[in-house]
Amino acid sequence: MFSQPPITYIEPLFRPPSEARSLIFQVTNGCSWSKCSYCDMYTQPQKKFGVKPEEAVLKEIEWAGRHWPGVRRVFLADGDALVLSTRRLLNILHAIQKHLPRVTRVASYCLPRNVAAKSDEDLKALHEAGLGLIYLGAESGDDFVLGCINKGETRQSTVDALNRLADAGIKRSVMIINGLAGTRFSEQHALNSALLVNQTQPEYLASLVINLPHGEARHQAGFGGQFEYMAQPLLFHELRQFVDALDLKSTIFRSDHASNQLVLKGVLGKDKSRLLEQIDLAITAPETARLRPVWIRPF
Repeated sequence: MFSQPPITYIEPLFRPPSEARSLIFQVTNGCSWSKCSYCDMYTQPQKKFGVKPEEAVLKEIEWAGRHWPGVRRVFLADGDALVLSTRRLLNILHAIQKHLPRVTRVASYCLPRNVAAKSDEDLKALHEAGLGLIYLGAESGDDFVLGCINKGETRQSTVDALNRLADAGIKRSVMIINGLAGTRFSEQHALNSALLVNQTQPEYLASLVINLPHGEARHQAGFGGQFEYMAQPLLFHELRQFVDALDLKSTIFRSDHASNQLVLKGVLGKDKSRLLEQIDLAITAPETARLRPVWIRPF
C-alpha cells in the first residue's frame, strides 16, 4: 500500500492538457483576479485566492526530490503563480533546481498584470532559474470584448506582457476562446485576436470553445444582453476567420482541448492551407470531417 505523499492540494486542481505528466506544486490557491465572466474554474468557496506558505512549498519540493528524483517537468499552480513576489518565486525555482536536478522545464499560468508588475531583470532572473513556459489566456484581442468579459486587460497590455516574456527568453502558450463574443461580435473578436497573436508570435497557440457550465447570466450581463450562443457551424466560421488572418512564422497550433469538436494540429504558418481546408471540410461536409461526437465534449 502506498502512503499519501506530503504534497497537498485544494481541489479542484487545474492544469493545461500538455502538463498531464508534470509534477504539480500548488504554490497559490485560486486566481488573484477571478472576475472574468466566462470563467467558473475558481468560483467554489474553497478556491478563494490565497498563497501557500513558502516553507510548506519548499518542504514539498524537498520531499519530491527524495522520492521522485526522475521528475522532468514541473507545473506551478493555481491560476497565476506569477502573482508571487520575484524573491519567493526564485526561492521556489532554486529549490527545484537543487532537489529535482533532472527537471528540464518549469511552467505556470500567468496574467498580463503579473508580468507588468515585474521588471525586465526580474523576468530574466526567473528564466535563468528555470521558468521556461508561461500559459497566458488572452481569450480575445478585441478591447470591446475584453471589457465585456471583465478581463481587466486590453490587447495592448497583453501584447506588452507576451513580448516582454519573449525578451526574457520565456516561451509563451496563448489561449483564444472561440465563440467568446457570441454571434453579434464574432468578426471583431476573430480578427483582433489574430492581430494580437501576429503582434506577439508566440511559440504555442491554442483555440478553445466557450463553455458556461453554470449558466450564462454573468457573461450575458457583460454584453448588455447582446450575447448569443453560436451554433457549431458559426463557431467553425469564426475559427476560419481567425486562422485565415494569422500571419505567423513558426507557432505550434492546437485545437485539441476537450471543448473543441474539430481537432486541429499544425505549425503556422507552413500548415495554414491544410488547416483551413480542414475547417472548410467541417463547414461544408461535417459528416466526413472526423468531428468529435457531441457526448465527448464537456457541455
